[in-house]
Amino acid sequence: MSDASTDPQGAHAHPDSQTALAIGAIGVVFGDIGTSPLYALKESFIGHHPLTVDAPHIFGVLSLIFWTMMLIVTLKYVLVILRADNKGEGGSLALLALIGRKLGPNRWTPVIAMLGVVATALFYGDAIITPAISVLSAVEGLTVVNPAFADWVLPLSIGILFGLFAIQSYGTAVVGKLFGPVMIVYFIVLAALGVINIASAPQVLWALSPHYALEFFLIDPKLAFLALGSVVLAVTGAEALYADMGHFGRKAIMISWLYIAFPCLLINYLGQSALLMTNPAAVSNPFFFLAPEWARLPLVILATLATIIASQAVISGAYSVSQQAVQLGFLPRLKIMHTSARAAGQIYVPIVNWALLILVILLVIGFQSSSNLAAAYGIAVTGTMLITACMVAVLTFAVWKWHPLLATLITAVFLIVDGLYFASNVTKIPDGGWFPLLVAAIAFTLLTTWATGRKLVRDRLEEDAMPIDLFLKSVGERVKRVAGTSVFLASTTEGIPPALLHNLKHNHILHERVVILTVTNEGVPHIAPKERSEVADLGSGFYRIVLHFGFMDEVDIPAELAQESRAGGPFRPMETSYFLARQTLIPSARPGMAIWREKLFAWMVRNAQSAMEFFKLPTNRVIELGSQVEI
Repeated sequence: MSDASTDPQGAHAHPDSQTALAIGAIGVVFGDIGTSPLYALKESFIGHHPLTVDAPHIFGVLSLIFWTMMLIVTLKYVLVILRADNKGEGGSLALLALIGRKLGPNRWTPVIAMLGVVATALFYGDAIITPAISVLSAVEGLTVVNPAFADWVLPLSIGILFGLFAIQSYGTAVVGKLFGPVMIVYFIVLAALGVINIASAPQVLWALSPHYALEFFLIDPKLAFLALGSVVLAVTGAEALYADMGHFGRKAIMISWLYIAFPCLLINYLGQSALLMTNPAAVSNPFFFLAPEWARLPLVILATLATIIASQAVISGAYSVSQQAVQLGFLPRLKIMHTSARAAGQIYVPIVNWALLILVILLVIGFQSSSNLAAAYGIAVTGTMLITACMVAVLTFAVWKWHPLLATLITAVFLIVDGLYFASNVTKIPDGGWFPLLVAAIAFTLLTTWATGRKLVRDRLEEDAMPIDLFLKSVGERVKRVAGTSVFLASTTEGIPPALLHNLKHNHILHERVVILTVTNEGVPHIAPKERSEVADLGSGFYRIVLHFGFMDEVDIPAELAQESRAGGPFRPMETSYFLARQTLIPSARPGMAIWREKLFAWMVRNAQSAMEFFKLPTNRVIELGSQVEI
């Protein structure tokens, strides 16, 4: 079996110790899955498909939870998926770029690309539900402390969520330092409460045997199948292990899961099950009933802090995914703000932040309780997991070239397990599962419309493009040259950009040095500064520069040109002008997209961040030249 990566830590080594990274991973990576005990077992019994609270069902559900965590989190993600690092980065888009780079163009490329886009779209649906259900389920613990607090649950949850989104623009560096320690205390409390309650019914330990899960299916196949839709809530957040690999590295995440998160979660589920064995009435909220009465209010506070941390991780993930989507050409240019001078990964995307806030609050108001939200939760998660399982098939067979027997076995296990969970969650669609699917459908439409629209515009511009050799011959010495440097941004590395032709047509002059500049985004997270620029001397004072960036890199054209001297000498800021082409798009009946999608694409273009801001161009040195393009 060939190794999936020559460097298990990815392209960039982590300067911190594995212990420090593991503690950090506990705070960021395992926040979502760590808060699952608040609702997973409860929803399995009192959700939309209630179960009798008796020994066979308790043992069956607990066995399913344990083996789900073993198969999906430990085997699939920790032992297999974490091997698929794209120069140290993980996540659906990073995996898509990795497979695309390794395999190159072939007949499966469009299918794989579509799977990656669908997984990204589903992530946005998950990013909206996670903060809502996590915070609601924690604040609902107040009703266990005192039923009179019931009327405070919704206002408090909305207030906490609003505050969480409102502070995003200040960055999470300071709060982030508290994430690890708070979550470690939280996991210790999970385990302690579990151990105390296991002592009252130690026989629950037998439920770790897989035969109890099989027995559950034999006793009542229909209810067991439907119960999978709630059991899978125990592993929501598993995708975060892969998506956050770039921040902590594979080894730190493995240590955190195997030695801290997994044991503590399992002990807590065992404790909740033991409690239900001795007190079936506790099923209304077994997590908070684990604690003695005096400790329930502190537990509510600790659980709320943990859910805020879990929500923060998903929100930060939404920013990172959006940045990757912009760089890989699936979203228009968005305003991306860096909230830390030291940590490049800490970013804030205003439009994503406020869109998430509005949808999260609408979700809380619309669904009212965590039980109602649980019906909506799961389908986006299991959909993403199923797509990842499909991509594992491509990885094991085509990229890693494992032995066909092993690759078939691994792929079959993942597809069957993930397929069953997804099928069970499909039954939730009428009860709320439609919401994440609606969000995912909107996100998918936007992602594919932008990618297709950009290709159409490029094709239309290439139809009218003039070859560089023909242009240089026709211009010759007849055009007046003035002092200075002009930089014309071009979307392709061939031909003459429209802005250059329009400038010549209207102004009848050229600068002494003319640079045609193209920015390309590669299928890797980062490009080393020394490898970013590519320069070609075209003659007659014309140069072509191609700047290569990774999908996690910040694009700063003036900063890159300041390091470049091969294109006719250094670039002096006050002698360099930047020319941009601003296309007005006209939807037409020409072959391409449906008219409504062409109008949507034109609207996205109008509302995208300007190229001047995105590329960090100096405002007083930019000239924009407009033209019309039929698509």
